[in-house]
Amino acid sequence: MDTDSFWTLLEDSRRQGNGGDKRDAWLRQALARLPADGIVGFQACLDRLTDEAFTWNLRGAADRVFGGWCSDDDFRSFQHWMMGLGRAVFEAAVNDPDVLAYTPEVFRLAGRPRAAWSAEDRPGWAALDTLGLEAYELATGPSEDFGDAFYAAVRAVVRAAARGSSYGSPYGPPYGSGRGVPRDADVPGQAGAPAGPSAPPGSRDPAGIRWTALDEEEAARRLPRLSVMFPLERPASGGLPPPVRRR
Repeated sequence: MDTDSFWTLLEDSRRQGNGGDKRDAWLRQALARLPADGIVGFQACLDRLTDEAFTWNLRGAADRVFGGWCSDDDFRSFQHWMMGLGRAVFEAAVNDPDVLAYTPEVFRLAGRPRAAWSAEDRPGWAALDTLGLEAYELATGPSEDFGDAFYAAVRAVVRAAARGSSYGSPYGPPYGSGRGVPRDADVPGQAGAPAGPSAPPGSRDPAGIRWTALDEEEAARRLPRLSVMFPLERPASGGLPPPVRRR
């Protein structure tokens, strides 16, 4: 699956809504109808795009939307939610996170108490991280090590792309080609095959210059619209949440 096919699937799934079980179910079944290498390619594209969105500026935008701080897991879910808004929004936000202020999905959250956000409105798509794995199990059948096999294949595709893939596509064979994922040292049965996702949250720092959304002056400079739309939450004591991620 190439990047265009990835975005086509995500944007087709949006017809089922911005989030929720209905969209998850549609995308899971659409992925399960692909050959195994297509599902692996989808996850490899997802991991690459998540990595592109792993920046301090986007982290600051997510922190600001959530009132001053969000967890690593919430940030990853926020990145995937941005993908769910479509390719144009995602690519623009990676370049300048403040453009999120213009999206209807973000605009309608501004001024509302965060406790009043509905599950559908909340800016996160946690399920996207596991839909590929679930579809892979549906497509290949349950086995004791299907999870290890899936993530090992994803890592092999990512490393092949880094070396210059023989497929002529950055993330595996074209959809429907029937060609398998590349063999590599991480494929199950070979020495040194680790288990689990290729890029666990919290394993490294985001790209760019480190800053915190708690710094009002810096937030106003980097996120002039979002910093106004989403003021910091102040605890009942009147203080701010403890500073985070400042050097």
